[in-house]
Amino acid sequence: YKPAVLQIESHPYLTQKKLIEFCKKNNIVVTAYSPLGSPDRPWAKESDPSLLQDPRIVEIGQKYGKSAAQVLIRFQLQRGVIVIPKSVNPERIQQNFDTTDFNLTVEEIEFLESFNRNWRACVPTKEVDGETVPRDGEHLYYPFHAEF
Repeated sequence: YKPAVLQIESHPYLTQKKLIEFCKKNNIVVTAYSPLGSPDRPWAKESDPSLLQDPRIVEIGQKYGKSAAQVLIRFQLQRGVIVIPKSVNPERIQQNFDTTDFNLTVEEIEFLESFNRNWRACVPTKEVDGETVPRDGEHLYYPFHAEF
């Protein structure tokens, strides 16, 4: 047996390109959670990068009359990745659907992929003796610097 779907965090700061290519080669569908970088996550630090405010992404959006969020969603769709952006705002939910009337160029996809810094927005944590620590910090392979 093999998995049918793999759900991973993926966005231009964590492209997971090699893992996505592996999944495609093995007929495993990839679903990206946090494709916008989870800007409203409660554990966000002020120093964390913001995909939605990245001027390079905003500029691509302006070229097509789209928001940074729409560019980020289109980026994944053109890579063959299913996206599950989260929003509670009806206007933004509608905008998230309005991503099929434009295509990024191959150069723009490659440009967005070049932003990779292996930065994760979603790192599970737990409380230990009053301190917040990575949930998987004691795992044999943590911090999971595998080739993928």
